[in-house]
Amino acid sequence: MSYDTGRAKTEVLHGVSLTVGVGETVAIVGESGSGKSTTAQSVVRLLPGRGSIDGGRILLKGTDIGSRSDRQMRAIRGARISLIPQDPMASLNPLIKIGRQVAEALAVHGHLSEDPTEQVIQMLGEAGLPNASRVAQQFPHQLSGGMRQRVLIAIALACKPELVIADEPTSALDVTVQKHILDYVSDRTASIGASMLLITHDLGVAADRAHRLVVMNKGVVVEDGPTDQVLGSPSDPYTRRLLAAAPGLSSAVLYSPLQGWPELSERKPLLKVTDLRKTFRTKGGMEVKAVNDVSFDVFAGETVGIVGESGSGKSTAARILLRLEQADKGSIQFDGTAIEHTQGRALRALRREMQMVYQNPFGSLSPHLTVGQAIAEPLLIHRIGRRAEHKETAAELLKLVSLDESYLERSPATLSGGQRQRVAIARALALSPRLVVLDEAVSALDVSVQAQILELLARIQQERGVSFLFISHDLAVIRQIAHRVVVMRNGCVVEQGPTQAVFGNPHNPYTRALLSAIPGRTLTADLN
Repeated sequence: MSYDTGRAKTEVLHGVSLTVGVGETVAIVGESGSGKSTTAQSVVRLLPGRGSIDGGRILLKGTDIGSRSDRQMRAIRGARISLIPQDPMASLNPLIKIGRQVAEALAVHGHLSEDPTEQVIQMLGEAGLPNASRVAQQFPHQLSGGMRQRVLIAIALACKPELVIADEPTSALDVTVQKHILDYVSDRTASIGASMLLITHDLGVAADRAHRLVVMNKGVVVEDGPTDQVLGSPSDPYTRRLLAAAPGLSSAVLYSPLQGWPELSERKPLLKVTDLRKTFRTKGGMEVKAVNDVSFDVFAGETVGIVGESGSGKSTAARILLRLEQADKGSIQFDGTAIEHTQGRALRALRREMQMVYQNPFGSLSPHLTVGQAIAEPLLIHRIGRRAEHKETAAELLKLVSLDESYLERSPATLSGGQRQRVAIARALALSPRLVVLDEAVSALDVSVQAQILELLARIQQERGVSFLFISHDLAVIRQIAHRVVVMRNGCVVEQGPTQAVFGNPHNPYTRALLSAIPGRTLTADLN
């Protein structure tokens, strides 16, 4: 398979072969750019742009569909082969109500019953959506990420296909929501006798869900076999590297022990949050307590992890302490000084002490600035140093995040996701802050790139003594990077303490539920 750019034709899949048996789940794993999604798109003949299949066959129960016309493929897609895409907001029409979109999927293939409203409500209910009749009357933006993904699953399974292709269907979801959705997909595909081709970079999900694994690297299948065999005794060096990088409950911790711990708790914290409250009012007049009496501390040189599902209040709490939101009640002290009402020059000075790294580095970096300009921009804004010195400072910061000077003149669009995140971290460190808040900063990265970023953060903390507030729904990552953990649910802190203690002996049922939902808990390959 190749892409024709108009100037040259580039082959991206090189002799890829795989088989999915009847009723079988096969997972394709690998990093971004390995060819996982391109393989899936080739199967359903939905290659973007000038993509073309140059050779080989695609057999669906013995029939070659690789040479079928677009018209013939429209009769196959949805009816015999369905696709569950990664991003539901990009796949659902924002202007059409949910019920109508489900009905359209049924109508296209002649599966709409005489009572379509009841049929749609039944399908949405089977997908695990509460109050399905109400959901059918809502627009996509009115649903949570997990609910939107369930709608896509309902559409994909509407016509009882023979093969379901799930392309990173839960990568952006919390562990408990992820588990519920994968359980539902597994149960429904089994009930209709369908096979599943699961595309994922999460080895834990693959270990839990797949009968067989196909490992891809740079458009080539490097390993293929039963899941237990591939994970238990990987033969290819690339597979071993993926396994070594995958975070799990048995992964080695990356943070350095704090001197004086546990006596550290007797010292003055760098950040002290006490009884923080924030209530939002919906258009319907209902009050939602996003943050409710939240209290925690962050000490100098320490990493504190905040975990919880979407809607738990963790990101709202972070925005409040960074003074991007105003709290209704409560106090925030930074280095002993109350900052909850800080304004003007004092707030500007505070911005130098606290910085943030977001989940999407591409959205954080201006496409109109070079990497060097993006890193130096905070220095210009705060009038630090001379403009002539900024390039040298940016080069030093790039070196700190393991990138060389050649990146200074490059555009963010030319960088990989991991490289962009390194640049975002360098930019956040430009003002030498004492606290950096990282909001889901590694959740969208491949396991190997994720491991590199986590190791980088641990090294920077050791060298600079900076404190991190690390927000994540990935408990395996938090276990590796955080000295202490704060568990939030429905705006409240339900448990907090040293990470090893909370993970080793959780007291709250919610914490235990989060831990039990972590995929790949038994991922224990012999990597020696």
